Amino acid sequence: MQRVLITGAAGFLGSHLCDRFIREGFQVDAMDNLITGDLKNINHLMDHEHFTFHNHDVSEHIELEGALDHILHFASPASPIDYLRIPIQTLKVGSLGIHNCLGLAKHKGARVTIASTSEIYGDPEVHPQHEEYFGNVNTIGPRGVYDEAKRFQESMTMAYHRYHGVETRIVRIFNTYGPRMRLNDGRVLPAFIGQALRGEDLTIFGTGSQTRSFCYVDDLVEGIFRLHFSDETRPVNIGNPDEITISQFAEEIISLTGTDQKVVYRDLPENDPKKRQPDIARAREVLGWEPQVDRSEGLKRTYAYFLTLTEEELYKSEHKDFEAYSKN
Repeated sequence: MQRVLITGAAGFLGSHLCDRFIREGFQVDAMDNLITGDLKNINHLMDHEHFTFHNHDVSEHIELEGALDHILHFASPASPIDYLRIPIQTLKVGSLGIHNCLGLAKHKGARVTIASTSEIYGDPEVHPQHEEYFGNVNTIGPRGVYDEAKRFQESMTMAYHRYHGVETRIVRIFNTYGPRMRLNDGRVLPAFIGQALRGEDLTIFGTGSQTRSFCYVDDLVEGIFRLHFSDETRPVNIGNPDEITISQFAEEIISLTGTDQKVVYRDLPENDPKKRQPDIARAREVLGWEPQVDRSEGLKRTYAYFLTLTEEELYKSEHKDFEAYSKN
């Protein structure tokens, strides 16, 4: 039985990756410090004989006994609410965290896949975004703590690949949604659904003409799994190229939830990207991958999940108390 370490395992994407690797017959070591993750996402795995949870911050030295075959580094605050509240910790997990994971991979002879992001393209001047585009990022803007952490993470990964010969894979993840998303994490899809469920007006930042492309989580996990076991060492975009404006998306959410909320407009945050659409030609060519779940079906599944939330979960505005972490 092969063994995999998944960091950020109690988060939205990390928990779905745990499920996939358990189904594929791996021994899964799940690691999370729970600063943004939630144990409820992996509670169903806790008693599984091939699952072990480690409450640990990957920015600190990682020690695992025994053989280790694979590492998937998905530990990082990913929502604007999180990385704007804990900017230093976001930078640390993208620098110290990746260094620790790559050092462990070198020591164990493990293959590593790192979670990069479409945010490395910044507010893009190329559309759709392909992997050869270097991006347009403001390094000193408020979003820079997340964007630059991911860009550094890619550079460190390629350095370990070229200098130490570590087997590495880089997935650039575009907007993803599905069950286990946090309702109030600052991203557009859960924000819209949460507002609709609470009977609030839907808030659009900017004119609503900016675009996003939404990939259902099952499709994303399939793409990540194929990439990890492929021979592709270059970054690969994984996302759904079906582009939609934020205004159109708000109307879809109103139709989905059967509510009659108004749409209200607020100022666009600094450096918020105006266009987001992945060029997935490389994923199609080298992985034989493309998304299978269309947005209408994915939204139905996601909305059904949000309907199961308690009233407390529906109304709480933040997921975590960051006070203990803000001094580190």
